[in-house]
Parts: sequence; C-alpha cells; structure tokens
Amino acid sequence: MIRTAFIKTTLMRTLLGLTLAGTASLALAQTVVTDPWARATVPGQPATGAFMTLTAETDSTLVAVASPVAKLAQVHQSSIDNDVMSMHQVQRVALPAGKPVVFDPSGYHVMLMQLTGQVKEGDVVPLTLTIEDAKGGTQTLEVNAPVRALNGMTHEHGHGMKH
Repeated sequence: MIRTAFIKTTLMRTLLGLTLAGTASLALAQTVVTDPWARATVPGQPATGAFMTLTAETDSTLVAVASPVAKLAQVHQSSIDNDVMSMHQVQRVALPAGKPVVFDPSGYHVMLMQLTGQVKEGDVVPLTLTIEDAKGGTQTLEVNAPVRALNGMTHEHGHGMKH
C-alpha cells in the first residue's frame, strides 16, 4: 500500500513537472519576421546588408545575429545628423510588444561582413537571430532572406570607414 502511494505520488510529480515544462516553452514570447531580404554584392565586395521587420508579442530584445555567409554579423544603426550619415554597431535592439521594428538601409540593419563569397541575386541568405524576452528567456529564429539586386547607390560602400 505504501509502495503504491509512493509510485502514484512520483508519477503525479513527474507529470506535473512535464506539464509545467511544456507550458514554460509555450510561454516564451514569439517574434515574427516579415519581408526579410539581403542586398546582392559585386565580386570582391566584403560586406552587405540584410533587412526585415521584427514584431514581438511581448517586450523583447534582439541580442545577436549570425550567418554562415559572413565571418562577422552585427546589427548597425544608420543616422543622419546635419546632412552627414553615420553608422555604428549596436549591441541590442529593443522590440516593444506588438510594435513592428523595421530594419532598413536608413536605420537599423544587419551588416554581414567578411563575406565568404559573393551574394548573388536569387540566392538565399540564412540568418540566425537571438531574441531575449523581458524574463531572460531566449528564442532563436532561423530566417531565410532572399537576395535582391543592387539598385542605385549601395549603402554598404560606406562600411570602409571606422565606426
């Protein structure tokens, strides 16, 4: 009788633990990526940009980005002050709940540097984004960014300068 009660108690605790673990993974805030794309390069070009819109369900933060097409991937922010454009690396990007955060050539964007080869129109650039929610939980997003043709003046040419 005692043994049966012990087994039932152990089984109930195990089921409760599994249920809570499943709930915890479901509770992790989701982030949606829309319209991802990367800019094509010319032969020998060492860097390019990737762009998208991120919308998080709850207050979250983009904390890291990586891609196998580049030895170095960083989030940068462009800004214009007194008609002078500047760019600098940012370590984190706030993703307020329900508000789309646009990554485009004139604001936040992903810089893919030290490219492993030319990025051509029609290719797909894989990106791995790491998102952290307000409670410290992390979510990894795998994104496939189609490569679009170069058109007009490219934003990446300014990346020969130091930030």
